[in-house]
Amino acid sequence: MAPRVLISDALSTAAVQIFKDRGVETDFQPNLGKDKDKLAEIIGNYDGLAIRSNTKVTAKLLEKATRLKVIGRAGIGVDNVDIPAATARGIIVMNTPFGNSITTAEHAIAMMFSIAREIPAADASTQAGKWEKNRFMGVEITAKTLGIIGCGNIGSIVADRAVGLRMRVIAFDPFLSPERARDLGVEKVELEDLLKRADFITLHTPLTPQTRGIMGAENIAKTKKGIRIINCARGELVDENAMRAALDSGHVAAGAFDVFSEEPAVNNVLFGHPNVVCTPHLGASTSEAQENVALQVAEQMSDYLIRGAISNAINFPSITAEEAPKLKPFIALAEKLGSFAGQLTESGITKVTITYEGAVADLKIKALTASAIAGLLRPLLTDVNVVSAPIVAKERGIVIDETSRAAEGDYESLITLTVASDKGERSIAGTVFQDGKPRILAIKGIKVDAEFAPNMIYVTNEDKPGFIGRFAGLLGDAGVNIATFALGRDAPGGSAIALVEVDGDVPASALEKIQGLPGVKQAKSIKF
Repeated sequence: MAPRVLISDALSTAAVQIFKDRGVETDFQPNLGKDKDKLAEIIGNYDGLAIRSNTKVTAKLLEKATRLKVIGRAGIGVDNVDIPAATARGIIVMNTPFGNSITTAEHAIAMMFSIAREIPAADASTQAGKWEKNRFMGVEITAKTLGIIGCGNIGSIVADRAVGLRMRVIAFDPFLSPERARDLGVEKVELEDLLKRADFITLHTPLTPQTRGIMGAENIAKTKKGIRIINCARGELVDENAMRAALDSGHVAAGAFDVFSEEPAVNNVLFGHPNVVCTPHLGASTSEAQENVALQVAEQMSDYLIRGAISNAINFPSITAEEAPKLKPFIALAEKLGSFAGQLTESGITKVTITYEGAVADLKIKALTASAIAGLLRPLLTDVNVVSAPIVAKERGIVIDETSRAAEGDYESLITLTVASDKGERSIAGTVFQDGKPRILAIKGIKVDAEFAPNMIYVTNEDKPGFIGRFAGLLGDAGVNIATFALGRDAPGGSAIALVEVDGDVPASALEKIQGLPGVKQAKSIKF
């Protein structure tokens, strides 16, 4: 059955057609986002939900979205989506961070020109019949220093344009590499240096606990007297009361704001100041940008629903359409390795170490790790999923350590999962053979070759004669048929492992008798 997508906000006809051309059944109701009751009534019928800003995806709505696999936001901001609630339900949340980057960057440059030359105030004065030529004495931007806080996708476009305008550009961004800074023609600096040196400051950083209020009273006081500040990113980056005070005192010569702490901003402390320019969140408001993000979200969502490709996801690693088929069997392997360990772990997990060897190390290991952690936690928590697993693990204080290295053994690819708990460590290793089926290759360092099966028995015992016969006899007495039998040991007479595929469930009474056999350390029923 073809996947179904509901479009609850306005998207272009071309975007809707992308869904249809790719085999996605599409229900286009562009005003539905404003009717939350009707949306809640029908949301359970869809695999995907495409939105802009009008639709509010709340935890209450998601309770009704029993089929939903993906939410696509045509735009950057996902403030209208309850990300934790979606993550807990295993729903991928995508945005379109690049479709409106040029538009937003251009708006920041336009705002900079507006406050440099006082264009809005001069326009209002002139159209009012005044001719106040001497009143509006602006400043040139040529040779001025522009400080960019946040030099990612949008910030780097602003930097490129500013360099072209013959400005000196300095940037504060912990994630900006020196090589990238050189390519952009900007100087990478620390925040303190930027605040001290800049003539203009423009904000292009995401809103995080570290960046909230980054332009507050303390940092504003560190800037040059006469600084001009532009914010086209997120309103909460600026302490608006502190900014108003700095404008009133004259320390800040002018400010340009496209975003506000509360939107729609019908009342704001910055309004009415003669040296402030405000626009109603127009950063992404060009016809080109609106079309770009609509097309992009349609492509991303259909790629995920049809091919398993994940791009620009807020809550899961990206997977290209080319990577998806290569990853699929290893995702299954990672999940089963985690499930195996989870079903055997009966005490608190403190750390999980996952080692990727060989070709698998070149794949998107974050997705594999998420699958392994989901498999590990599901026997203990039941409602965990591949999207929520890393967050759940972090909340429970479980340390996750990933290691990649070249192949060191006989296999082209090998994944080893080691779980540390209050009672010690347990490791399991596996690979994917050419038939695409995941296999177990080692448990606790003991070699054992077995396929995962729906019903299995895991036994650890001392390597002594007679065990196999007694074990098989007990299963026979219980009416349990053995399908396959895999054995391994660390040394003659040492520790041994039996991994046995059986037909159907194993009665608890039979497991109890197996546990009572001489030399048996553990006997457990495992299901996949």
